[in-house]
Amino acid sequence: MPNPHTAEQQDRFAPANAESTVSVRRDQLPLHCPTPQSALWASHPRVFLPIDETADGRIRCPYCGTVYVLED
Repeated sequence: MPNPHTAEQQDRFAPANAESTVSVRRDQLPLHCPTPQSALWASHPRVFLPIDETADGRIRCPYCGTVYVLED
C-alpha cells in the first residue's frame, strides 16, 4: 500500500535533476549524482563522478545528463 503521507513531503526536496548544469566546489567532493538536494525516490541510482580527474573540470552524469562543473 502506498504511503498516504507522500504528497505532504513534496516541497521538502528539489525535483530530481532539475538543473542541467551544477557548479561544484572542491570541498563537496567526492561528487555523486543525484545530489543530496534531490529526492532519491524520484531519481536514478547513485553514481560517483570523478570530476577532479577530468582535464577541463566538467563531467556529465551518464544517467540523467546533468553536467557538473568544478569551481576553482
